[in-house]
Amino acid sequence: MRTDPCIATHTAEHPPLPVLSSQDIALLADTFKLLGDPSRLRILLQCLAQPVAVNDIAGALQLSQSLVSHHLRLLKAARLVIGERSARHVYYRVADNHVSHVLRDMAIHLTEEPTQD
Repeated sequence: MRTDPCIATHTAEHPPLPVLSSQDIALLADTFKLLGDPSRLRILLQCLAQPVAVNDIAGALQLSQSLVSHHLRLLKAARLVIGERSARHVYYRVADNHVSHVLRDMAIHLTEEPTQD
């Protein structure tokens, strides 16, 4: 019996994917749609290295604070970022290693030299 070459072999480093329901797949698709907006993706990338305040994100990306706050609300609702209050500011960071790995792996993938098949 042949195996599908598109499905990775399960190893300790790459455990099998969980079984996803139709609802899970729709949620996953919505998450990728959310990341399809360049401003939201840039905001998420700003939150990778360390927690960042809204005004610092706005300044670094040359976006209005209200637009950054709107995007952060969407990213937070999708569980992609976490906000932590400190005095008068809320600092946002990537929610967990899963989100971080997806972003880093795709950035590395895009900057690698293409392989010849």
